Amino acid sequence: MDIRVKKIDQREQTMEEKLNTLRAGVLGSNDGILTVVGVLVSVAAATTNEFTIFIAGLSDLLACAFSMAAGEYASVSAQKETERSAVEKEERLLKTNWEDQLAVVKQHYVDRGVREDTAAKIAADLMQKKPLATVVRVKYDIELGHYLNPWDASFASLFAAALGGLLPLMAMTFVTGPLKWGATILAVALASALTGFISAKLGDGLVKRAVIRNIIIGLITITIHYGVGKLF
Repeated sequence: MDIRVKKIDQREQTMEEKLNTLRAGVLGSNDGILTVVGVLVSVAAATTNEFTIFIAGLSDLLACAFSMAAGEYASVSAQKETERSAVEKEERLLKTNWEDQLAVVKQHYVDRGVREDTAAKIAADLMQKKPLATVVRVKYDIELGHYLNPWDASFASLFAAALGGLLPLMAMTFVTGPLKWGATILAVALASALTGFISAKLGDGLVKRAVIRNIIIGLITITIHYGVGKLF
């Protein structure tokens, strides 16, 4: 039985690949907002030195962005390696244990309500045309040739974290006088609301609840870090 894998066009990303990049961006943005505003508020509550506040916020923004990027790269790389390993394993099994692999595909369709005779025909047809692609999709929900890209996730997280942290940093840096705190709180609320909206849309969740939840978390973060800054 010929089980050679044909070259697959990888230029078109699957929905899972696109969503993984967007997920990394949303997580990076949320982390950037909260960590940067936490540092800014705690330092601003402890000192009125504008340069000190700016450097503390900028340093945390850069550290957060690169930390999120590194974390996403490591995490997605591990997942990609696991997927590749699974594909290699199934490729070996197809050469040594074809009948069992065919049975797995047939059972997959039987479990989904297809009659046994029909499932057997479907399995035989799929295994004749694309055996490896069929097996890895049935067993692991992997689209052959489409692996999550750690670089896409890394860069999405890097830029989103930087942009998320940039809003409160700009508000705290460029707004002067009594409006400084109000502008910073507003920047955090807006950035948090946008992140909540995007995350809810991606996950088919409740938009209103996600937006309100994120705003509340942002305000709690400000309150806690302000209290920490005042203690010292």
